[in-house]
Amino acid sequence: MSGRVFLVGAGPGDPELLTLKAAKVLAAAEVVLYDSLVSQEVLALVSSEALLLDVGKRAGKKLLTQDEINDLMLSYARQQRLVVRLKGGDPLLFGRAGEEMESLRRAGVDFEIVPGITAAVGAAAAAKITLTDRRVASQVLFTTYSRERAGWLNWAAVTPETTIAIYMPGIHYGEVGARLMENGLAGETPCVVASLATRAEQQMSWSTIAALSDEDQLPAPSLLLVGRVASQKPRGWSGRLHTALFRLNERRELEPPAKWSQ
Repeated sequence: MSGRVFLVGAGPGDPELLTLKAAKVLAAAEVVLYDSLVSQEVLALVSSEALLLDVGKRAGKKLLTQDEINDLMLSYARQQRLVVRLKGGDPLLFGRAGEEMESLRRAGVDFEIVPGITAAVGAAAAAKITLTDRRVASQVLFTTYSRERAGWLNWAAVTPETTIAIYMPGIHYGEVGARLMENGLAGETPCVVASLATRAEQQMSWSTIAALSDEDQLPAPSLLLVGRVASQKPRGWSGRLHTALFRLNERRELEPPAKWSQ
């Protein structure tokens, strides 16, 4: 006999962007194995009786190997626990969910995926731009930056109408910009560096890939959106997240419009 494992997307940080199902699963969880990118506001939604285990990685330092994380999931599931593997963003995008699902399948452990809003979508929403503006962008490419891999991107698939979402660009933005220009992108291609997008402390920096070397390093986690969709900084941008109308811990009812109450 075994319990059940949920691979849950915690979204980009704002707890109000969780799905209803994710919030429900977190409230019922008995064991939560969470990544370092999961915000404290999201973790606050976990039951106070649940066991919380930080299994994340920050600044290149791993607390546990992937095999050790897999073994923990299986061990607690075999104790007939409701186990949540909580990941920042969406578990199916740069979240190593494939390795974890394979481990669970081999062990015969029942599991379910609960999607979350991925960082690129959260960053675009916070910056008030669209990743696929039909006037300037016909496709989106999700990637992570790699200094080692020569074939970092499939450059044949990149066109002037491509929006490139670069996860984990590191601290040397200029290096990323140089690689982009080496492979044919124009230096004046606009971009946005998004730091801690959707959180109260978020920061955004509008630039071009040629000017990235002059940009100050923003707090991690950050993400780089490159392409024509990032050509214009929103008017009145303050760099801070506006207070949400509804807070999870301070809900209040609004009177419905008169036509609804008739």
